[in-house]
Amino acid sequence: MQFHSTDFGDDFIWGVASSAYQTEGAYLEDGKGLSIWDVFSRRKEKIKAGDSGNTATSFYHRYIQDVILMEFLNIRNFRFSLSWPRLLPEGIGRRNEKGIEYYNHLIDFCLECGIEPWITLYHWDLPQALEAKGGWTNRDMLGWFEEYVAFCIRQFGDRVKNWMVLNEPMAFTGAGYFLGLHAPGRKGLANFLPAAHHAALCQGIGARTIKSINDKLQVGSTFSCSPVDPIDQTKLSIEAAQRVDVLSNRLFIEPLLGLRYPWDDLKVLQGLERYMKGDDEKLLQGDLDFVGLQNYTREVVQHSAMMPYVNARLVKASKRGVDRTEMDWEIYPHGVYRVLKRFSSYNGIKKIFITENGAAFNDQLKDGHVDDVYRIDFYEKYLQQVLRAKQEGVNVKGYFAWSFTDNFEWAEGYSKRFGLVYVDYPTQRRIVKASGFWFQNFLQQQHLYLRAG
Repeated sequence: MQFHSTDFGDDFIWGVASSAYQTEGAYLEDGKGLSIWDVFSRRKEKIKAGDSGNTATSFYHRYIQDVILMEFLNIRNFRFSLSWPRLLPEGIGRRNEKGIEYYNHLIDFCLECGIEPWITLYHWDLPQALEAKGGWTNRDMLGWFEEYVAFCIRQFGDRVKNWMVLNEPMAFTGAGYFLGLHAPGRKGLANFLPAAHHAALCQGIGARTIKSINDKLQVGSTFSCSPVDPIDQTKLSIEAAQRVDVLSNRLFIEPLLGLRYPWDDLKVLQGLERYMKGDDEKLLQGDLDFVGLQNYTREVVQHSAMMPYVNARLVKASKRGVDRTEMDWEIYPHGVYRVLKRFSSYNGIKKIFITENGAAFNDQLKDGHVDDVYRIDFYEKYLQQVLRAKQEGVNVKGYFAWSFTDNFEWAEGYSKRFGLVYVDYPTQRRIVKASGFWFQNFLQQQHLYLRAG
């Protein structure tokens, strides 16, 4: 390794990330309501090996142990999400005092340990009570979400400075309301288009709601983003890549920045117009303090007349003979540089954080150790590209590794491990991987400098 954490600057933020459903467990304890993932994971063959997040990593009961472990590894920023149904079991109205108490204790303990909490308001676990009313396809979501955001800010905004409105809106609307691969398992354009529009509106509504309560808070939202390349340089392949890029990278960021939906470049998106009302074009816009980018790989596509709407098909990494992770995602470090350069070219983006980046590998516990040298290599190469972008003037201000511990990986269940810390699920024992110790050493220089300062 030829660079150090201090090369990124003394004010560069280093942290780890997680989400409520993937870690907390305790899915029916202390007054929590059901989420769409609680219900979806019961459906036969939807989750690999019949797994669910009912227990996950038991973070709800083990957060003290995990936060202490973060402190030991020199991690000073922790991105996590709030479980909407743990706080408001029916989505609106009645509050759950035990849920409020849990997050108060978590936030306070993080601060006591010198760890800054960064909160994501929505990381995919919609209350099932709201899904029964149409969920994201129901325009009433705008009011439900505003109430939820205001509730959270009033409860926790006195101590939490940094807030993210949505986690990867393209992922939860596309996989959950178009492909049916994620909760709530709906399919088709008639579900996807209204869900996407209401999610896009909630980005702006959420940001304005936070600022109306406390304008000193830092507000952002996070986006999954991957470079999209054609399989070859034929006209059909290039055009296919451009269409996929609209969905993957442009659909949610451009209306937020006042550029409108990119429906001229993907005709199927013109169907969004039927859901537009009144001042929606203005409501879509939000003045964010920062944008969170979440990059893991790149996509390579080819033209396919058999695929409706986009006429394009992704070519899997395993079919291309490239280095890949257990998710069959190409290991492509240059991708994080490309997305940083691209998003920084948008007017209106003030600061960028990499809010997720990491890799799943076939980790093996041997003699009490996990020697994941492949993950260390992944982080070194990706961080070199983040540093390169920063040195070229991109205003990237921080980096959050995904993830702190192994966890429930959505439709993949527990079969894929992303963590710096290994979780032995039968016992819930934590074992720091070689990559976790690498991260500890990497951050040591900055940690010592900040303590001295």
